Amino acid sequence: MNDDTATGDGETRTGAGAWNRRGMLQAAGVTALGAGLAGLGAAPAAAKPGKEKKPKKPKKTKVTDDDGIVRGELAFNSSGAFTIVQFNDTQDSHRTDVRTTELQNAVLDEAKPDFVVINGDVIDGGPKTVTEVKQAINNVVLPMEQRQIPWALTFGNHDEDSTGATGFDEADMIDFIGQYRYNLNTPGADVTGTSNQVLTVSASGGKDDAFAIWLLDSGRYAPKEIAGQNFEGYPDWDWLRFDQVEWYAEASRELEKRAGAKVPGLVFQHIALHEHRSMWFSSIDSRTDADHSRAKAKHSIIGERNEAECPGPFNSGMFNAMLARGDVRGLFVGHDHINTYSGNYYGIELGYSPSTGFAPYGLDGAERNRLRGARVFTLKEGADGVYTGSEIKYARDYGIDVSPAAQRGEPAEFPAYVK
Repeated sequence: MNDDTATGDGETRTGAGAWNRRGMLQAAGVTALGAGLAGLGAAPAAAKPGKEKKPKKPKKTKVTDDDGIVRGELAFNSSGAFTIVQFNDTQDSHRTDVRTTELQNAVLDEAKPDFVVINGDVIDGGPKTVTEVKQAINNVVLPMEQRQIPWALTFGNHDEDSTGATGFDEADMIDFIGQYRYNLNTPGADVTGTSNQVLTVSASGGKDDAFAIWLLDSGRYAPKEIAGQNFEGYPDWDWLRFDQVEWYAEASRELEKRAGAKVPGLVFQHIALHEHRSMWFSSIDSRTDADHSRAKAKHSIIGERNEAECPGPFNSGMFNAMLARGDVRGLFVGHDHINTYSGNYYGIELGYSPSTGFAPYGLDGAERNRLRGARVFTLKEGADGVYTGSEIKYARDYGIDVSPAAQRGEPAEFPAYVK
């Protein structure tokens, strides 16, 4: 164990130890936030317009270009429960590793979620044609479409790696996935990035906003220079820009105004915040085993850290904005494929979901695919903060082969309603 790599234990957070905002102020010892804060149709050519009867589905709420608030699509069930699955870094070409799909299917069949987010790096730079880009996306969204589960994606740093060869960019991807019946992405707010939006979850007994799911585009890579200065020696990833953070704060206030109270929520973005690393060590400058031991107790950290976090060169200020607004219960990322940890950082849970895809890098040697997985979140109306917990589900838990060698599949057929 060195100052950049450490391993924690216990990766399930269960509701019994769930963080309580009032309890945090009253008790000296605090558990982590949410501790327990545990082939469709034929190919397009065979489809005949107007012939196929579509299943009943709520019509997407119309949003303005600068709004980014989407209502009317999601709701708590009659028992007041709601489940979210986070797939991260599916990151593959049009010949997706068959185990990625196998893992998605297993998690969806067990968790039976009400909503799924593919949180960035949906595909990689492998596709060489527009058709291959579409096939790569289709492979990893079909499991939700086949089960009629609402889903959306955020963008990561690799999603446009094939744009130079294909001319197919993020805006084109949003247009393309808009054909899928259960996709909830919109162009999003008129700010930096693509499809920055918030999806509200309606209360089981009516149309009031009871929860918010924030989807943010954390960008790709830092620019070559700013004010004539390059980024040599700094992390070269991107970061949330001020207008995105400002939009979150404004939209958060709008939700509060409409609901008459702050609407609790979760944030999903691809690239980690600087605060993820600060939390692991409970320090900015010192990164020792002793620092982590102190942090583990202080911030109730569970899970593994097998690589240094990779945020951008600047602190975006998003954490400070969330702290000031007081509505976000947790912010979850991917990007660093072999980190699985989460913890309570000053009242907001910061966490990772490991890579769901089997194609991108993993651990070394025979351990390469040990951490392939997905995170499952549970919400409950009436619970303090509504968010009651999360748990990582691993491929190994389902008996899926985690041997190192790639297992390339063939592109899945498109649904008849997708071109």
